[in-house]
Amino acid sequence: MRVRSHTLTGSPRLITASLFQAAVLIAAMGFGLFARTASAQDAATPTPGVIGTPGATAVCDPTKTPDASTVAATYTISSADSNAQYQAEEELAGKGANTAIGKTSAFIGTFYFDSSGKPVACSRWDVDLRTLKSDESRRDNFLYTNTLETRTYPLATFILTSVDGLNSPLVDGQQTTFTLIGDLTLHGVTKVVSWTAVVTLSGDEIKGTADTAFDMPDFNISPPKVGPVISLDSHVKLHVDIVAKKA
Repeated sequence: MRVRSHTLTGSPRLITASLFQAAVLIAAMGFGLFARTASAQDAATPTPGVIGTPGATAVCDPTKTPDASTVAATYTISSADSNAQYQAEEELAGKGANTAIGKTSAFIGTFYFDSSGKPVACSRWDVDLRTLKSDESRRDNFLYTNTLETRTYPLATFILTSVDGLNSPLVDGQQTTFTLIGDLTLHGVTKVVSWTAVVTLSGDEIKGTADTAFDMPDFNISPPKVGPVISLDSHVKLHVDIVAKKA
């Protein structure tokens, strides 16, 4: 789920998991090679969501990949098998409460690991927000032109800066839960965001999900009101399904 010029194909409100040139990417994401820590450490991990603003000194240069000398393994998101989506609660005329869901598979990213199996900062994913689709075309078009302003801000990008809750390599076939922390850029605004990730290493493939949330004002986004939409909750959930294959 920053930097190559890709036109991806796929969904909205994230998101913008959620979303994008953007693991994303969903990724770059350090889906790591580490096992879950003790429960006391789990209790200290950040709640998924916006946890701050990046400091003056950037951990990663978004225009560059990590130094080759620090990378022992690279996993690339398979867009055909992955997707990013947003979920938001809305009130519709004549229908009442409804969950709006927008989704896209225009989701690319790369995860890097060092020789000890640790995820390397600057793993990333990108999502093409112009491809978000829901069950209502009027909602989608309003998101493109007004809410997300995708002509100006076409991508949502997540760049990993650290991983919390891991202390040993992933075990093949074993599901592992940990926290991804990094910079999410959406609608021209960058925030430090934490995601709850649940992943499984399977041979040369990593499969998993990651979830976070944000309030639209965090990214200077105005809730859309169009057609049958009477009101919309400004709290948005982002979710990514990732399949990444070893290069």
